[in-house]
Amino acid sequence: MNAVLLVARREISVRGRTKGYRYGLLVTAVLVALLASLPALMGSGSEHTIGVAGAQADRLRAALTAQDTADADLTIQVKPYADEAAARAAVASDEVDAAVVDNATVVSKSVVGTGLSAILDTVHRAVAVEENLRAAGLDPARVGQAQQVRPLTEVTLHGSGEDATIRRVIAITIVVILFMLLIQICTWVAMGVVEEKGSRIVEILLTAVRPWQLLAGKTLGLGVLGLSQLLVIAGAGLAAAQLTGAVPRLPDGTYGVVAGAVGWFLLGYAFYAAMFAAIASLVSRQEELSGVLTPATMLLMASYLVGFVAAQEPDGTLTHVLSIVPPFSAMVMPVRSAVTEVPLWESALAAGAMLAAAAVVLFIGGRVYRRAVMRTGAKVRLREAFGMAS
Repeated sequence: MNAVLLVARREISVRGRTKGYRYGLLVTAVLVALLASLPALMGSGSEHTIGVAGAQADRLRAALTAQDTADADLTIQVKPYADEAAARAAVASDEVDAAVVDNATVVSKSVVGTGLSAILDTVHRAVAVEENLRAAGLDPARVGQAQQVRPLTEVTLHGSGEDATIRRVIAITIVVILFMLLIQICTWVAMGVVEEKGSRIVEILLTAVRPWQLLAGKTLGLGVLGLSQLLVIAGAGLAAAQLTGAVPRLPDGTYGVVAGAVGWFLLGYAFYAAMFAAIASLVSRQEELSGVLTPATMLLMASYLVGFVAAQEPDGTLTHVLSIVPPFSAMVMPVRSAVTEVPLWESALAAGAMLAAAAVVLFIGGRVYRRAVMRTGAKVRLREAFGMAS
């Protein structure tokens, strides 16, 4: 165990001191914090200056003022003009963003933006409906009161509708972060194996430690760095969301979901890191690495895509099955747990199966690594490596 910890300490020291790791962690944490704050930063509202002219100008002005009052994030300034020519001149001189003439024509320099177009369309319909009601001998005020219907309240079995939306965002964030960290750190493991093998440093290291100790220490050390990244990124995202008010109140159990994601990261990392290391030991040059890692990378990518499906359909049959089947469970189960309530026995079964799968891959990968890491030069064939591992 001392040898494993010694190798792990060496990996943490060497990789953790690199500028790429430190700056990469800083940039990633800042980006996640910015993404978490984006709803609050983009929610500063919008401002429009609108001109009105011709028939029903006063009603248009009143309707636009009502729109401004109803939406706290919207500011509308209304300017009246004597006729269409004056309104056109105001648009041409950028005095107003657009002008409505006779509640029938919108004058603008170019295509009206989607937000402003929606406002003008709403106001136009409100004024036109009011005019039609008066023409039919009906009181618009009483008709408006009759149309005031309380909207449906969305409630899910696992919290309010707002909670469900927040949970889905958290689930998608978990998928992205887990994938990014797993692919990055497992690639570090693979590159380190090839680097040590190609430079023949591994021959020196294996005079002091056994092959399985070298593999375990490398995996453990880089896993600690990866876990540190996960905790820093998750902390930055949650803190930014809370401070900016982007997520005013996190749903109950959010921190438990984050803790579960950390546990699943460790299980997924143990599985994929051993696989990446074993495959990387088959080659001696960095340029050959991407080719041999393709199957493992595709498997990780498939888990990533399935994780997105799980976030959209947490109660689907495919999600239920793959949340238990390793290695997909490393991505799917934390996502499913974030969106909906998962029975304890299913979580325990999925964790046990993933732990068993990681142990099998560690055992086979360790034997492949032990046999192939000392062979430099030509690439070791996969069939030959499995034959040596048996």
